[in-house]
Amino acid sequence: MLNPFNNPEVQEQLSVLFSNLAGDIWATLYSTVLATIFAYIIGLPLGILLVTGEKGGVRPLPGALMKVLNFVINILRSVPFLILMIMAIPLSRLILGTSVGTNAMIPPLVIAAFPFVARMVEQSLEEIDRGTVEAARCMGATNWQIITRVLLVESVPSLLRGLSISLITILGYTAITGSVGAGGLGNLAFRFGYQRYQKPVMYATVLLLILLVCVIQIIFDLAARKADKRTR
Repeated sequence: MLNPFNNPEVQEQLSVLFSNLAGDIWATLYSTVLATIFAYIIGLPLGILLVTGEKGGVRPLPGALMKVLNFVINILRSVPFLILMIMAIPLSRLILGTSVGTNAMIPPLVIAAFPFVARMVEQSLEEIDRGTVEAARCMGATNWQIITRVLLVESVPSLLRGLSISLITILGYTAITGSVGAGGLGNLAFRFGYQRYQKPVMYATVLLLILLVCVIQIIFDLAARKADKRTR
């Protein structure tokens, strides 16, 4: 029986895969986690503002301001990531001094992700019963206490599920950034799997991305169940 691993071409492709694998996995995880952190630094306060600033919210803001805020978030969410990534290249060059490499793709990842995060946070906070907020207010809670001790605490399970979706979405974006030399598994698949027609490299990177998605989903599903008071 013919053993495909004895084929010199296959052996060369596997050698390319394993020689680049560790560094590309690290680059993918690094850019995903870092972009998610910055996206939440911007998106979490915006999501809270979208809920608390609406009419009838904890601290209503002028309607015109809320309309502008919603409009900007909707505009950024509507731009396809590939186009947004190209448009953000000058910003990466301005901030980091380069438009190539893993770090250079962090700004476009954050710009693409933070409006998505803001909407995820908004939906999570909207799930909280208004009666719970009113009860806290009747007990003398300040606006800050309502936000930190009621809205955020009660929505932890939903926020954790939203975090898993955000991580997986940004992970998918990092694969796209590989097509412009950002590094990571996307770059490995593009350079060797696509441009050099090395199918084993392509299949292996796809399987690794699927594995990463499954691991992220399982971890955060377990964390959300543990944080959910209804399942205790």
